[in-house]
Amino acid sequence: ANLESEALFKYESGKKDPALEEQSTIIDQKNRIQWMGIGLIGFLLLFIGTLIFYYRRNQQITRDLKVKNQENELLLKEIHHRVKNNLQTISSLLSLQSESISDKTALDAVQESKNRVASMALIHQKLYQGDNLAAIEMRDYFETIGKAIKDSFGEKAKNISFVVDMSTIELDVDTAIPIGLITNELVTNSLKHAFPDSTEGQISIQLKKGDNGLLQLQIEDNGQPKPAHQDQQSSGGFGTLLIQLLTTQLGGNLHKSTEGGTSTIIEFPIQEKSAA
Repeated sequence: ANLESEALFKYESGKKDPALEEQSTIIDQKNRIQWMGIGLIGFLLLFIGTLIFYYRRNQQITRDLKVKNQENELLLKEIHHRVKNNLQTISSLLSLQSESISDKTALDAVQESKNRVASMALIHQKLYQGDNLAAIEMRDYFETIGKAIKDSFGEKAKNISFVVDMSTIELDVDTAIPIGLITNELVTNSLKHAFPDSTEGQISIQLKKGDNGLLQLQIEDNGQPKPAHQDQQSSGGFGTLLIQLLTTQLGGNLHKSTEGGTSTIIEFPIQEKSAA
């Protein structure tokens, strides 16, 4: 009887083993799936944490750069402001000097020097007053400098009108300063020589991009051209020499015409504006 019971037990145990093995396999699979899920969640948490870390770090870098840029802008504004003030001081000294000069030729030379200084001071003034510290809008500049030069001639220029015919063009300071000085010289020449006896007339200033890809500055008047002998005499003057030097500095070419007035065209390559 004992042998039969033992045999029956072994038989029943043998029947249960496959079921237990299957159940154990299912439990193992569930455990593996759970651990894989835990591992995946851990990886996702690590990935999200890394993203948050770099996002916050980039935000901090952006804030730091913004503060630094603001500091640099304030510094540039202060520099332009101080340069403008220094140039205005020079202009004031020239005004004081002119009060003790009786010779007309010397007085004219001092006034022309004042206008040159003013043309440079105006550029720095426009830069620190504007939103773009790297470039200056030339249309507004030409209108302002034209009026200033005309006012310096007083009654002699009362019947002269200025026309600035151009679209919006911005130039960097290294280009704008020589352009401003050239414009000052040419407008001054027109006011001095083209309209004797306070006659009516017009001076036009134009800056545009030509078909050849070059920037083209044109300043013309409808007054009387200089007589040939005077033009030859003035060709060695300081103003003419300054225009030639500044044109060379810009890498440009100068063309002059005296048909129906005096027209001067200067073509020069476009310079890339500096970053603000």
